[in-house]
Amino acid sequence: MYRPQVEPLETRSETHELVDRARRGDRDAFGDLVRLHQHEVYTLAVRLVRDRELALDVSQDAFVRAWRAMPRFRGDAKFSTWMHRITVNTAWTHRDKQKRLRLDPLDNMHVEPESTSLDPVRAGESVSASPHIEEALLALTESVRSVVVLKDVYDWTHAEISEHLDISVTAAKVRLHRGRKQLRAALDGFQDGAQ
Repeated sequence: MYRPQVEPLETRSETHELVDRARRGDRDAFGDLVRLHQHEVYTLAVRLVRDRELALDVSQDAFVRAWRAMPRFRGDAKFSTWMHRITVNTAWTHRDKQKRLRLDPLDNMHVEPESTSLDPVRAGESVSASPHIEEALLALTESVRSVVVLKDVYDWTHAEISEHLDISVTAAKVRLHRGRKQLRAALDGFQDGAQ
């Protein structure tokens, strides 16, 4: 079974060389790209689908899609940004399929860290947020949650979000504002209830 591993990121020039080789069909180079980016792809998938096992499937399918599309990758964006876009599309495809099968994606809401590494950066990326934040995020509509995650977690620009989600920049900003406002209200409610 596919299990993402935490690997140190290579330099931009090394990544560029791997991408060039993978575009020409070099499976070993693409394997190296997978090892370099599997953790971030898996983490994004978990945050989008809220289910560890489904996130594994999403991650694996995203890399299969990327391999098939490698010859068409122009390099206009960083490879990691391109993989984020493929992962988001793959996650929504899996969620749509899951909805058609009438499965509840919230059954496995809590996300455990995949690695017990003591690397604080990687641990911070993979560890689940507090139950209150998880609950508040899940209360957002999917369209609002996707903008919040892409902007606040992955630091995408409004232009990248609008292009990827096929919405206007204004709509991306409105959804982000709405999502942050709803999250703030929900988290304030949790604090008030805890006192």
